[in-house]
Amino acid sequence: MCFFKLRNSNILIIMKRITKIDGSKRETRTRSNAIKCKEEKTAGNSKLDNFKLESKPKLSRAGTSSENSRKTKINHLKIEYDDVIPPVKIKKEEAVKESKVIKKEFDDVAVKTEVDGVYKNEENFPKNWKIVLNNLREMRKDHNAPVDSMGCDQCMDEEANPIDQRYQALLSLMLSSQTKDEITHAAMQRLNQHGCTVKNIINTSDEDLGKLIYPVGFWKSKVKYIKETSQMIVDQFNGDIPKTVKDLCKLKGVGPKMAHLCMKTAWGEVTGIGVDTHVHRISNRLKWVNTKTPEETRNELEGWLPKELWSEVNHLLVGFGQQICQPKKPQCATCLNNELCPFGIAELKCHKKTK
Repeated sequence: MCFFKLRNSNILIIMKRITKIDGSKRETRTRSNAIKCKEEKTAGNSKLDNFKLESKPKLSRAGTSSENSRKTKINHLKIEYDDVIPPVKIKKEEAVKESKVIKKEFDDVAVKTEVDGVYKNEENFPKNWKIVLNNLREMRKDHNAPVDSMGCDQCMDEEANPIDQRYQALLSLMLSSQTKDEITHAAMQRLNQHGCTVKNIINTSDEDLGKLIYPVGFWKSKVKYIKETSQMIVDQFNGDIPKTVKDLCKLKGVGPKMAHLCMKTAWGEVTGIGVDTHVHRISNRLKWVNTKTPEETRNELEGWLPKELWSEVNHLLVGFGQQICQPKKPQCATCLNNELCPFGIAELKCHKKTK
């Protein structure tokens, strides 16, 4: 037992000595580190002493004496504007409202087209109308329809004077109502050989005039209309046809369609679209309009179709109606618009069902 106690006490003494030695080592390390840092600091100060600070040169104004020269000190420069616009505070609701208005105006301008001097929204135009129009031009590019060679604009005597030519244009339009172009053209050729002037027609008997224009549609009524119209031209318009649509419509047997076509053929002015049975029928088949009378068709077409196309569309649709889009048995199978025309789509479906 005594031996064990002595042994334990020796161990304790040995441990104390080890801790003492370790602590002394730590102290020596910390002291050496402190001395090293101090030496580095002094070395750094010696390097900084090599740099010298130079004072800034004093600012002085040229032309002033040394007594009045003073050290100028500028804190900052103040810039002032002539027109100061105070900031405008816009509420969030007003800003959103204004942006919507601008967007609406931009959208409207982006889809508007000029029609008769007025810009109109293309959203109200018939769908694919430009493609349909180009297809019509392609189908009519040969210009081999009766209207191309025997229309009212082809019935005037080239050797006649301008006044007589205008009168002949008016008579050809009056004869063309409910009459094919071939028959109208033949009747006008007989009248030109007879002498188609205002005075000569007035002096021609009704019987002879009827023989000259027969077999145009309603030839007996047209004899009366031609005689009365010729007399009005002499009495009210100094021997020349009227120069406005309003005055032309005052003539017996002349309606809006004839008046607008006469303005183009006789006077070279486009005042409206001449709508005959062909234009009326085809415009409704294409769904360009939804009307019951030619006059309603004219008003609707003029409402959206650009004015530069007014003269073309009459000639285009009349020839197309004579050759392809006839009243009975239209040739929808060969029409380039058979996939765009509602009437043509329905017709082709009916043919498929019957087969």
